[in-house]
Amino acid sequence: MRPRTSLRGQVAVVTGAARGVGEALARALSARGADVALVGLEPDELRRVARTLYGEAAYWHADVTDHEAMAGVAAEVKARFGKVDVVVANAGVAAGGPLDGSDPADWRRVIEVNLIGSAVTGRAFLPVLTESRGYLLQIASLAAITPAPMMSAYCASKAGVEAYAHSLRAEVAHKGVRVGVAYLSWTDTDMVRGADEFEVMRELRQRLPWPANRTYPLGPTVDRLATGVERRSAHVYGQGWLRALQPLRAALPALVALGGPREMRRAEPRLAGARFGLVGAGGEADAKARTERH
Repeated sequence: MRPRTSLRGQVAVVTGAARGVGEALARALSARGADVALVGLEPDELRRVARTLYGEAAYWHADVTDHEAMAGVAAEVKARFGKVDVVVANAGVAAGGPLDGSDPADWRRVIEVNLIGSAVTGRAFLPVLTESRGYLLQIASLAAITPAPMMSAYCASKAGVEAYAHSLRAEVAHKGVRVGVAYLSWTDTDMVRGADEFEVMRELRQRLPWPANRTYPLGPTVDRLATGVERRSAHVYGQGWLRALQPLRAALPALVALGGPREMRRAEPRLAGARFGLVGAGGEADAKARTERH
């Protein structure tokens, strides 16, 4: 385990910082001494967060899937703070429901924000991270380790960002840039609460085996992430038991394939006519931003 590096005087960028894990992690990094740059789609919420942080803070309204916008943010953050030491690629959205009958635009948007947006963020900030020999933390999920029915877009996106981050780690290590992947189970955020508003999704989750069927408090999860940032860890686990799944992951798709059909037969009568879209307040903000752009 690497020793902790003090965050005092360091500059951290957090995407998706208007709420949820992003907001809480920005607060934790600020409390540990970092100056923080917040990036997201909700300028009023970002302003609110920035005003309540401990040290220097500023915010940028940007869509993480827009390379020109994110390259501009990277340049402006460096101009504002003089450097960038840490980037947390946290921005993400989720949509549930079966692939058959799902909204193709929503399904695609989950991939765009979670996977492509993460890569755009990495590409935009790599030059400044190379200058500082800094650290990029990519937020993934339990969904990167094991697939799940009714979550094909989210699982695909998080498996993708995990693979992308592992590849990037090997590309940039010789430049002194470290890359980490963070794994989170169900954590008490707007996104998870929004998914639970769909009765079928809530029941499917509750029927998962322990401890995967629990919703975990945000505070301890974010403390683990902040400690991972201090240690420049290659792997960070928001809940400790997720580490134990790594040696078992080759068997998990087969186990899901055994139990999945039974759960889908149970759920199918209630799927007819159900409408699934991007969940939670973050999903609403993303949909609103897309509507305004077009």
